[in-house]
Amino acid sequence: MLLAVLLGTSAVVFVQRRTAVWFVLGRTPTREEARRALRLPIDLAKVSGWLWTGGIIVLGTLTAIFGTWFDVLGVALAILLGGIATVGVNYLASEWVARPVLAVALRSLPRRDSLTTTVLSRLVVTWMLVSATPMIGVLILVMPPHIGGDPSYSLIMLAVLGLALGALATFLLARSVAQPLHRLRDALDEIARGRRDVTVGVDDASEIGMLQASVNDLTTGLREQERLRDLFGRHVGDDVVRHALEHGASMSGDVRVVTALFVDVVDSTKLAVQFEPDEVARKLNGLFAVVVDAVSSHGGLVNKFQGDAALCIFGAPTRHADPATAALRTARTIRDAVNEAAELDLGIGVATGPAFAGQLGTATRFEYTVIGDAVNEAARLTEHAKHVDGRILASGAAIEASEEGEVSRWAAYETYRLRGRTDPTQGWTTPEPG
Repeated sequence: MLLAVLLGTSAVVFVQRRTAVWFVLGRTPTREEARRALRLPIDLAKVSGWLWTGGIIVLGTLTAIFGTWFDVLGVALAILLGGIATVGVNYLASEWVARPVLAVALRSLPRRDSLTTTVLSRLVVTWMLVSATPMIGVLILVMPPHIGGDPSYSLIMLAVLGLALGALATFLLARSVAQPLHRLRDALDEIARGRRDVTVGVDDASEIGMLQASVNDLTTGLREQERLRDLFGRHVGDDVVRHALEHGASMSGDVRVVTALFVDVVDSTKLAVQFEPDEVARKLNGLFAVVVDAVSSHGGLVNKFQGDAALCIFGAPTRHADPATAALRTARTIRDAVNEAAELDLGIGVATGPAFAGQLGTATRFEYTVIGDAVNEAARLTEHAKHVDGRILASGAAIEASEEGEVSRWAAYETYRLRGRTDPTQGWTTPEPG
């Protein structure tokens, strides 16, 4: 036994010497080193099996010299059963103990090259330990002639051995299968709750390891989708993202009553001459931050930025209970915030009316937009609003569509004949605070 321990330890150290070196040094193994590390449970089982085979040969030969052939058969079968039990336990236990080494090795191999063991092989080994070994021993003992006389004590020992090996093998199998499955279940529960930073450690060289890697691939894909959706939403707005996901890549849309709010900077050409480009960009970013916050808080959509201007829509793509009132309040909020910052001067136009809201373009390039007289009217009113003290002009239709509490804040200002329109437009404005 002492010689077998020394030989077995030396053989395993020699076969897996490279594995011990890179694992102790903490470096990343090469693919060849990783493949060899994944064979650690198999190598341990092989070394143990060869040692027990040597025991059968040596002790069987000695028994043949000093005893009968029946004694040789008894010794050989007894050693064989012990060898089967030892090899099986070594295989299952080494897979459990060597998980830290296997986890590092699996990170260095493609998934298709990592399947060095299977759940089926674990089940076969467990069956061999739980059923095959004690049952073979029982069959040997009850077959005539009876080796060693009365087989009762041997049967009792085989029953105890079967119970002990069965408990140990079942524990090792359950731990090697159930524990990673529990981790996978917890990870999937976290993913279902919306977490996208979940990572499962890949520490199994069987199908379970492939499943662990697949879950990591799933979270990577979900993170990429969330990133793309976030970038898409920052470009076009969350409401447009939901509209696109609902209707897909189709040139879809409908006609509905919306309120358009147009914001434009006063004398932007002069602004570009007076300041450096990066300073102009900083001022415009400050303005657009105010616009986005105000529009979003009132349930609208910033449809697009046009240089130093912005087009905002209330009532599309998400329907709004009172788009006119929300737009008028947003206009006052934007004007007051920009005046307080005192960096830019602007004009704001607000108009209400039917418009087509949907996706325009081609199958390969399209955008969500709003087309209608209300949009044009708001843009034209913005040009006149730059010369009004309150810096806001709203159409009569927008005032009529708003609630009474908001109407009381506005006063008729002047009637305009806007460019491109035949009917006159009654402009309404609201004074600045104080």
